[in-house]
Amino acid sequence: MPLTKAEITRLRSLQEKKHREALGLFVVEGEKVVGELLAAGFPFVEIYATDAWSGRVSRPDEPRLTGDGSPYPQTTAISAAEMARVSHYPNPASVLAVGQIARRPLPAGTLDHGLTLALDGIQDPGNVGTLLRIADWFAFDRVVLSPDCADLFSQKVINASMGSFARVAVHTAPLADVLAGCTAPVLGCDLQGDDVHALPVLRDAIVVIGSEGRGLSAAVAARLTRRVTIPRHGGAESLNAAVAAAIVCDNLRRAQK
Repeated sequence: MPLTKAEITRLRSLQEKKHREALGLFVVEGEKVVGELLAAGFPFVEIYATDAWSGRVSRPDEPRLTGDGSPYPQTTAISAAEMARVSHYPNPASVLAVGQIARRPLPAGTLDHGLTLALDGIQDPGNVGTLLRIADWFAFDRVVLSPDCADLFSQKVINASMGSFARVAVHTAPLADVLAGCTAPVLGCDLQGDDVHALPVLRDAIVVIGSEGRGLSAAVAARLTRRVTIPRHGGAESLNAAVAAAIVCDNLRRAQK
């Protein structure tokens, strides 16, 4: 059955944050990213695909399984022309999936245990997605985004995070407030900080990464217990936020060995 005009309008509207929030839904498009999230067991609520999708459109009597063994949602077969109408890209993909927005609350005291990556005002969605991958790579317990970070449920963030979007526990919270009273060390990346290679072994820690444009906000900087830096040997003015985070996370993990 062809998609209705209302279905097409709804799927296209999910390009914008205000519509995602109003409907409680988000969309991801593309064979690679949809495949990665399905393999990671992400519970999509809808999948639309053309005959070109390598995942193949399943029949009602032929359920397919995600990476964690749970069934795919029933896939709706649509034509290439219909995909072009709902696609968020100039060159439509073969599959588009819809997920439900779920916000994880951050219980009091959570940040005192384990390793946390906290993002302070990082508005580039590619960086936010890459930072989720970094937290996944180094097995951090969670990521906390300040409310002014790029939208977690935007297509660009999800694409950049790859399957990590489904594996990492992510919370959104006002950082200055949740860092107040934390017993775990709060480490902020700063050019004037201590050499990150000299960090002691830390089983519990919060690594705070500020935006490339303005660095750490004043309210968050006031909550730091230590500033750390990556020694510079050349002439570059600064490092990309995700690169800096990866180096700091690597040093924390190496010190634990």
